Amino acid sequence: MRPDLTNDILRLSVEHIELVGSAMAIAILLGLPGGILLSRHEGLRRWLLGFAGTIQTIPSLALFGFLIPVPFIGGIGKSTVIVALVLYALLPILRNTFVGIVSVDPAVSDSAIAMGMTEGQLLRQVQLPLAARTILAGIRVAAVTTIGTATIAAAIGGGGLGVFIFRGVASVDTAQILAGAIPAAAMALIADGALGWIERRFSPAS
Repeated sequence: MRPDLTNDILRLSVEHIELVGSAMAIAILLGLPGGILLSRHEGLRRWLLGFAGTIQTIPSLALFGFLIPVPFIGGIGKSTVIVALVLYALLPILRNTFVGIVSVDPAVSDSAIAMGMTEGQLLRQVQLPLAARTILAGIRVAAVTTIGTATIAAAIGGGGLGVFIFRGVASVDTAQILAGAIPAAAMALIADGALGWIERRFSPAS
């Protein structure tokens, strides 16, 4: 492998990780409180889950196109890509947080309340620990899909490993396509394996 190609792969891999890491951090910061909110307010469930689900149906390039003219968050570059990736990652985190909390045995929650726990203590000390595995499963799905979706970032100047893929498609160069696809696939497998291991640590058997 040529030294310059190796350097490009490393540089674009770092860009890819930065895009995915930024998007996942924001999606988790929004999705976890959002899921908790849904578990407390039934009237919001239809709207928030419906919005997040609708976003999932929009093709990546189309969503980028919709976001580009939006003031402050739009334009060509990484900011638009990160916003789009956050929107795509939101549904599994939001839904799994909600499902994990509402799936906690009501008898356990009632016992905690009977012992004098406040609503906040019930959430922090009982519901979130018991829902942790389900929440982590949502984060795992979001991370793997975000790594793949981030390859489209190159279409609007967002960088990442998609640069190789778009170059390869434009020049019909299989080596360029593989230079982007293989590291992206490796990242997805590593993320899936690592988060899967963490998820299993929260299983009752552990």
